[in-house]
Amino acid sequence: MKHILAFAFTWLSFIALAQDKPAYRLLHSDGSPATWNELTQKAASSQVILFGELHNNPICHWLQYELTADLFKKLGKQLVLGAEMFETDNQLLLDEYLSQQISVKNFEAEAKLWPNYKTDYKPLVDFARDNKLRFVGTNIPRRYAAMVNKGGFEALGSLSQEALRLMAPLPMPYDSTLPGYKAMLNMGGHASANLPKAQAAKDATMAWFILQNLHPGQVFLHFNGSYHSDNYEGIVWYLRKYRPDIKILTISSVETENLDNPEEEIKGKADFILLIPSSMTKTH
Repeated sequence: MKHILAFAFTWLSFIALAQDKPAYRLLHSDGSPATWNELTQKAASSQVILFGELHNNPICHWLQYELTADLFKKLGKQLVLGAEMFETDNQLLLDEYLSQQISVKNFEAEAKLWPNYKTDYKPLVDFARDNKLRFVGTNIPRRYAAMVNKGGFEALGSLSQEALRLMAPLPMPYDSTLPGYKAMLNMGGHASANLPKAQAAKDATMAWFILQNLHPGQVFLHFNGSYHSDNYEGIVWYLRKYRPDIKILTISSVETENLDNPEEEIKGKADFILLIPSSMTKTH
């Protein structure tokens, strides 16, 4: 009788698993299954973690929060947070909010916040505030990226020294042969020939401000769109350009029709690949 019950329980468990609808799968770079514990262990021993997200995907934002909380348990005040979603000229506002010098109302009214801030990024900023962690705005102010998109890197040469402090030092290194930048010219529409340079100005500035705010013994967890760090390009290229010995871990988020049999081309995108069903609801 015991054997029959054990068999029945095993079979019912199998049926339950077969009917399960997982929200995500985590893979190594080669496509083999990975565990959350592996990710957190390797992240904690890195210097920079680039969490490449899909901006409107709730699974990405949930796991960003979970990774932040788990790393804080391991690292405490040695954890530093930063994000593409905050521009360098908003750092004063961020610092004042984190130190509770200004109210939520004033911060949210005056900062340049993304439309999905309250659902997707506010939990991360508030985690930093509640636990007295540093949160760094790393992205170049959008007006300067627009200048590059219109007139190339040369357009930045007319700016004041005060403005130049809000971006990576000039001249910014640039490799037009990187596949990610080359692909931007073939995305359809009427893309400016300077569009990859504007993207590079963002990547360079994010890398520069990550490094400027990373001190010995610390781990910097950075949130950015996957395209900024996929295939070890973008921010990764600039981090290694500025500091060749930096220890980086990358995460790429990918939507797929089939979690159990994803597309072959996802391999090699990052150290860890976060697979999410393409049917997942969006936050905006």
